[in-house]
Amino acid sequence: MNDKGAVRDLPRIALDAMGGDHAPDEIVAGALLAHRDGLARMILVGDSARIAPLLGDASDGIEVVHAPEAIAMDASPSQAVRNSERTSLGLAVELVRAGRADAVVSAGNSGAFLAIALIRLRTIEGIARPAIAVVFPAHSGPVVVLDCGANVDCRPEWLAQFGVMGSAYAKAVLRIADPKVGIISNGEERVKGNAQAIEAAALLDRAPVNFIGNVEGKGVFENVADVCVTDGFVGNVMLKLSEGAASLIGEIVVEEIKRGGIATMIGAGLVRPALRRVRSKLSYDSYGGAPLLGLRGNCIVAHGRAKREAIRSAVRQAVAEVREDVVGRIAELVRPETLRQATEA
Repeated sequence: MNDKGAVRDLPRIALDAMGGDHAPDEIVAGALLAHRDGLARMILVGDSARIAPLLGDASDGIEVVHAPEAIAMDASPSQAVRNSERTSLGLAVELVRAGRADAVVSAGNSGAFLAIALIRLRTIEGIARPAIAVVFPAHSGPVVVLDCGANVDCRPEWLAQFGVMGSAYAKAVLRIADPKVGIISNGEERVKGNAQAIEAAALLDRAPVNFIGNVEGKGVFENVADVCVTDGFVGNVMLKLSEGAASLIGEIVVEEIKRGGIATMIGAGLVRPALRRVRSKLSYDSYGGAPLLGLRGNCIVAHGRAKREAIRSAVRQAVAEVREDVVGRIAELVRPETLRQATEA
């Protein structure tokens, strides 16, 4: 196959160039890294007058779709939906709906992203609500936690659907053959938890997943389960708490090294490669973004503070979703025939 043919076979990723705290400079820089790595055919959506100067020599290899407006980070979801027609996020999602892109990535307003994607793409048949799935670093490998913010209040049947979606994602993207699925609770015993968690656990027992029961908060980092299910309120608190703890630990280590004198500084220099590996495992730059699962299209929510490395990782994540047909796998698992067979078994 020639080079042009190889490029045509790459997934097409629409990137909201105007979304995020460091847009468009860092978003475009991340797109350039992904383009130079040969990850995807990049489509930058945003103000072409601001994007073009940032592309340099790569202007021939990256498509730009002009969007005259952008959605503010503090805009309400309803306001964003009403005014999405001319915005970079709205047009990027529309490219997926129209089949001109295989996935969309945005570091912009996540509430707006969810609302626009839900209306434009709709949910997979059998899925009531989409969920934000975040990959947490853990002792023996990554753990998928969902929902991490899309649905503050959840019904038990939604939580069961989250378990199915998370299992499909863990199999397809994380290459876990038979993911263990657990539900976040205040104790390991099946009788522990609120009414919502207990009812959801009963539904997950009959779902087409490897359900293991309750998982305490500490169990997430001990790889008790590969997929941990909770509502968007608890999941978002877990996410922000984990980010804060990782940042605090890093700051404490640096402060103690500086206070330790010359011997400590020399010792720190010797273990610097190990410290860098630890930092890489704990940094969201390594994971890039969180998939918005349950929609009829591949959507990746990148961190609002994402810079170029995180954007490249988010594009890589989007490519993996496309290549492994995560949407199709979820759709297969929630088909009535599949669910009926699992219940009868």
